[in-house]
Amino acid sequence: MRGSEFVELKAFVAVVERQSFARAAEHLGLSPSALSQTIRQLESRLGSRLLNRTTRSVAPSASGEQLYRRLAPLFREMDMAVAEASEAAGQMRGTLRINTLGIGARTIIAPRLARFHQAHPDVVLDIVVDDALADIVTGRFDAGIRVGGQLEKDMVAIRLTPDMNMVAVASPDYLARHGTPRSPADLHEHACINWRLHMEGRHYRWEFKKREQSIEVAVAGPVVTNHADIGIAAALNGLGIAYHFEQDGVGELLAQGRLVQVLADWSITRPGLFLYYPNRQHRPALLGAFIDCLLDRGPFDRP
Repeated sequence: MRGSEFVELKAFVAVVERQSFARAAEHLGLSPSALSQTIRQLESRLGSRLLNRTTRSVAPSASGEQLYRRLAPLFREMDMAVAEASEAAGQMRGTLRINTLGIGARTIIAPRLARFHQAHPDVVLDIVVDDALADIVTGRFDAGIRVGGQLEKDMVAIRLTPDMNMVAVASPDYLARHGTPRSPADLHEHACINWRLHMEGRHYRWEFKKREQSIEVAVAGPVVTNHADIGIAAALNGLGIAYHFEQDGVGELLAQGRLVQVLADWSITRPGLFLYYPNRQHRPALLGAFIDCLLDRGPFDRP
């Protein structure tokens, strides 16, 4: 294979995985126009359209999907081989791709970025914040961060935090105007900030438990989002009741009186945050170093 052919195939894989010419071009260090030309050359050489483009999205065609499924494992193996070679030489370099919930980015990763970079300045952290349930294998991520209980059984999972409390909250202004719900069933009479679990549209049914009684409530309201910051902002502005993790900044808002907890005796506890990755025989040292940093152990011990 000629060098130009390898570059074309690498560019194609980058576009499919990032679902965007702009993001792929940034990752590859190319201009979008240069990347487009590279893809056109590949399609011309193969005599087949590989990508379906619109003004808003890009997705592989049937031929492109078939090619990607054959190429992705090969590029993954090459990346691992390069990483292993660097490890054998005592070097820590390369790119580590992490898919994480917003709460993981804010509370776990962001406070430790500087320490990790100081210890490994030649490592690039490619962090995608995604509050939907992404497939890290399809997206070629090295690892993901999710709430426990939402992980596939064939993944290695490492606990990052203790269990977390779910709290239903609203602004004092909203409660003054609409009253306070006394039971989960009362939520049907209130505006609620809906949470989208998947991009295809499924919404989270709010879960509550009081002693031995469990209930799920399908709520409705003026805002539907898959991003926690939007949901909390909507609650702060009096648009409705939100149901969120107390540990993700909500506790501080409750202490400040900007939000008020409702249905406290019905709230549940969920498993904490876990880092997870595919169950492979070899875990790259780069990922191991990142895990050590998130757990504040080894050279990353807190002073």
